[in-house]
Amino acid sequence: MFSLIGTIIIGLIVGIIAKVIMPGRDPGGFLMTTILGIAGSFVGTFVGRMFFGRYYSAGFIMSVLGAIALLAIYRMITGQRST
Repeated sequence: MFSLIGTIIIGLIVGIIAKVIMPGRDPGGFLMTTILGIAGSFVGTFVGRMFFGRYYSAGFIMSVLGAIALLAIYRMITGQRST
């Protein structure tokens, strides 16, 4: 139970940092920011496992980089520009 709560809290923090680094008008609030952070962690783990082996687990910085990548891909697909 505490692992799930910890994952949500870290996901929220990672999502907020990604949105601060890449400001713009993105839909969604608390829930979408949390999902962005959690998904960023999955992307960071996936990329890390390609380079460092199958037992790699994304740390905080790699999670933020994964969330930034997802946010950039989302903006490319929707054609949004930061304002």
